[in-house]
Amino acid sequence: MNTDIENLFKEKVLGHPAGLFVLFFTEMWERFSFYGMRILLVLFLTAPIISDNPGWEWPREHALALIGTYASLLYLTPIVGGYIADKFTGYRIAVVIGCAIMTLGHASMALETTATFYLGLALLVIGTGFFKPNITSIISEMYKGKESKKDGAYTIFYMGVNAGAFFGMMLCGYLAENVGWSWGFGLAGIFMFFGMLQFLLAKNLFGGVGAKPSKKHEVELPQNINEESPAAGAETSVDEKLNPFTLLDYILIGVSAIGGLLYLFNDPLSKIQEVNLLPFRIGSLDGSSVVILTALVLFLILVVSRVSRYLPIVRDRIIAVAIFGLFTVFFFAAFEQSLGSMTLFARDYTNRDLLGSSALIFKVVDALLTTVPLMIITWVLYLLFKKTYSKIGLSNIILGLAFVGIWALVLYRLNDKFSQEGNQIEASWFGILNSFFIITLAPLFSRWWESKYNPSAAMKYGLGLILLGLGFAILAYGTLGIPQGAKTASVSMVFLILAYLFHTMGELCLSPVGLSYLSKLVPPRMIGFMFGIWYLAIAIGQKAAGTMGGMIDRISEQYSLSTFFLMFTLVPIGVGLLSILLNPVLKKLMHGVR
Repeated sequence: MNTDIENLFKEKVLGHPAGLFVLFFTEMWERFSFYGMRILLVLFLTAPIISDNPGWEWPREHALALIGTYASLLYLTPIVGGYIADKFTGYRIAVVIGCAIMTLGHASMALETTATFYLGLALLVIGTGFFKPNITSIISEMYKGKESKKDGAYTIFYMGVNAGAFFGMMLCGYLAENVGWSWGFGLAGIFMFFGMLQFLLAKNLFGGVGAKPSKKHEVELPQNINEESPAAGAETSVDEKLNPFTLLDYILIGVSAIGGLLYLFNDPLSKIQEVNLLPFRIGSLDGSSVVILTALVLFLILVVSRVSRYLPIVRDRIIAVAIFGLFTVFFFAAFEQSLGSMTLFARDYTNRDLLGSSALIFKVVDALLTTVPLMIITWVLYLLFKKTYSKIGLSNIILGLAFVGIWALVLYRLNDKFSQEGNQIEASWFGILNSFFIITLAPLFSRWWESKYNPSAAMKYGLGLILLGLGFAILAYGTLGIPQGAKTASVSMVFLILAYLFHTMGELCLSPVGLSYLSKLVPPRMIGFMFGIWYLAIAIGQKAAGTMGGMIDRISEQYSLSTFFLMFTLVPIGVGLLSILLNPVLKKLMHGVR
């Protein structure tokens, strides 16, 4: 294995092994397809049947119930996919399997029938389970023994994530809203297929890295793409006592998991298809509420019983992780409105029509936003070609063809925009702002974290939640003039742009903290279990985002749209202030871990 890693580092691009950039482009195409499709979901499902570009005209609550379940499952299947790769397939084969299944999922959705739509979503959930945890695991394996370079590697990889999301939402959204929904769904699948081919054909570059595990295979925890690599031996070792899972633990895990999955599936089924898997009531609670509350209580009993069996220092640190996990649920419940209620706000309540000089300025800015990043990435592609063409020529050719396609689409889109007298911005376009602000602001936040003014974990969580709440405060203010129950309006797009700016700053405060502190706070032998718990927290947040976002019509009719956004203002700010107030307590619980 060490020989394979050394061989990887012989062929370098920008000071890193060429294999990193194969992973960069694979992740870029996967994120292109993922975000390109996901931004369309709520628009397609809620678009009028009788229109130039007919959708399915679902009620917003139904659409967001389905999207919430879909997004939640995307964070649960990687727990299984990572286990399968660790034990059986290896990381590289798992990535290829995931890409293939996701390609079929996008193709199914492009057919726009009810059966193929649901089949497509199911395939995307399964494919993501294989892909998501394992491509980052390959990077972890590549940089074993070279930890000083790992931060830079994840930074480069993170640029691939955001570049893919940026171009996916822009180009899939453009085709879907202007040509037809199946074109947007289909385009996502085409580039997913390109990503799979270029990765599969580059296998000779990796040697044994990410290959099928041997009986003595050693697995390293996949790192968060933003996290710092903790220095070896930086933390004080803590005496541990074994805490094996008991029969009761396994029963609690099984019953709470079944309850959670029943709720996830029953929520959209009961609303959309009127098929209730839990047709009973206990007092004022319906079956779904009873099941999910029971599952949460059983899971809480499991966590408390396991934590209480540890020695004091380990116990305290796990309590700190649990508190951060709870804050993570609140963060994602609000932050993930970006692909739900905020996308609906962009389409139905935002003035997206530009005329005269404002239209020209937007066209120029839009052209620069599109072409400059693409030129930089094309230059990286050229460097990769120079270093690896003799070894993985066919992979490079496939990658080159993909970029020819991207450039053709970008130039076609820009020509169409500049040929119009005015300009109407697609509702999906606003989704690219998060990726744009991350790319531009991440270096500033990184320097802040490296300075002497680097805040504690609790302060970062608090700042992130407060900034998130302030973004919604801007929307609450901007919608004050919208009448109660209104389905459309014409609010200035400045409010939405500023909201995305504050939300991204909040994400940059909170995102680098989670898995980084998880890896530092829990004992090594508990990492896998706690990693699953962390994904579970994000999954709960995703489902909560869909459920709460689905209340947009109900709250708008009873109160106002401003009240709806005010709800997402007060809760994150309140939880953020709580995090700041708990800073001394959390520092004490962490026992010196920074």
